[in-house]
Amino acid sequence: MNAPANARVLQSTVTREGTVELRIADVPLPPPGDDEIVVRMQAAPINPSDQGNLFGPADLATLRREGSATIADIPESRRRGVAGRVGRAQPMGNEGAGTVVAACANAASLVGRVVAISGVPSYATYRVVRAADALLLPPGTTPEQGASAFINPLTALGMIETMRREGHSALVHTAAGSNLGQMLVRACRADGVPLVNVVRNADAVKLLRDAGAEHICDQNDPEFDQALADAIAATGATLAFDPVGGGTLANRVLVAMESALLRKATEYSRYGTTVHKQVYVYGGLDTSALVLDRSYGMAWGVGGWLLWPFLQSAGAETAARLRQRVADEITTTFASRYSATIGLDEALDLEHIRAYTRKATGAKYLIDPSR
Repeated sequence: MNAPANARVLQSTVTREGTVELRIADVPLPPPGDDEIVVRMQAAPINPSDQGNLFGPADLATLRREGSATIADIPESRRRGVAGRVGRAQPMGNEGAGTVVAACANAASLVGRVVAISGVPSYATYRVVRAADALLLPPGTTPEQGASAFINPLTALGMIETMRREGHSALVHTAAGSNLGQMLVRACRADGVPLVNVVRNADAVKLLRDAGAEHICDQNDPEFDQALADAIAATGATLAFDPVGGGTLANRVLVAMESALLRKATEYSRYGTTVHKQVYVYGGLDTSALVLDRSYGMAWGVGGWLLWPFLQSAGAETAARLRQRVADEITTTFASRYSATIGLDEALDLEHIRAYTRKATGAKYLIDPSR
């Protein structure tokens, strides 16, 4: 088929009045240029990072419909952080998958194939992307299976790659019951990497146990801190990835690491053990302050970690290797599960918003813009 002239796109705008407005807009779709393809979008996940882009710092308790828009108020104390977005209608969606419907001459073989995309807004009926940036999925892969082919799988592999590059031998992952956490369990099992999984409820314990996880620590367990130190001692983990970001969890992981290391110490030092302990924060499920009590000596670090800067620093060859592994294992190691699939218009529905913004295991939504 020929490329359509227009596309329906979900846009988010921060207004001068201090609100966030979500709308569906019809925008012109440029024809594919050299090395470009047109993708009919059929599946795009709503990741936590997408929620942050959609609503910014708005108070979701103020959600309401006004005409064709869904609106929420931004508290005045939070408006400075989004000043650069004021008046700019931004298309949404960090990744997704669909079928190639048109292409430039040198990418004509892709027409009819399912590809995954990232780097261009995916909550749209059609997208024009560089053919080299699209991830060609194996024959028979559905758009739903390929929708989450970038952020979660590459983050899981990036964690393992970071562990190896920085000289660690095992990992701790918090909020581990997520789609990403389940992928990391499977990837670590395949690669022989010891992994400690920190979860928030018994349902997540069962989920990860069924996925083959060996070390699972439930924060609701009265003996959580002891169990965490025991699991870290058993695995030798000195590197943790934390999507929570706020509160005391990162601190408790560092305390547990130091406790595990002290079990092997042969002499006392007022500066603690000399083995470096590192926590990388890669999300903000808890937006409160990160609390550190520094009770684990002096050989420790807490920093931020993001996928795209990591891939840039890792180099094109490593990034290509990781992308290919994702494509090869998209229905096994990197399979995703979704609780519901909705259309573009339904993504503006108040009840759907309340459902897909719940920070709960198994509550991930998928948008099918072709509906």
